[in-house]
Amino acid sequence: MIAMYKCEIQATAEVLGKVYAVLSKRQGRVISEDLKEGSGSFVIAAVLPVAESLGFAEEIRKKTSGFAMPQLVFSHWETLQEDPFWVPTTEEELAHFGELGDSGNLAHDYMMSARKEKDFRQTNK
Repeated sequence: MIAMYKCEIQATAEVLGKVYAVLSKRQGRVISEDLKEGSGSFVIAAVLPVAESLGFAEEIRKKTSGFAMPQLVFSHWETLQEDPFWVPTTEEELAHFGELGDSGNLAHDYMMSARKEKDFRQTNK
């Protein structure tokens, strides 16, 4: 399970693409986008994994030159549908994922970063 933040971002129309790029890079999902009447700015509602949120506000402000302002609040827990200890076994899986099968396993990446942060023993299965 991973903790998720609800992210509300106020941004101008000129920087919407950059906001979406930062959210996408950090595994965020956009829930809604509304135009604020009379101001010309957008309010974007999204969810973002807590593990991906370190430095998020700084990066989004930097990429948008200060024209986007995020606010993060804990929202809920989500279950990842991946096994952090999965390794490919069939020939097809080996061809697609590689010998170790560690390309793109988000559950494994989160588990290893939590172990490193808590100074637990590192096991690479």
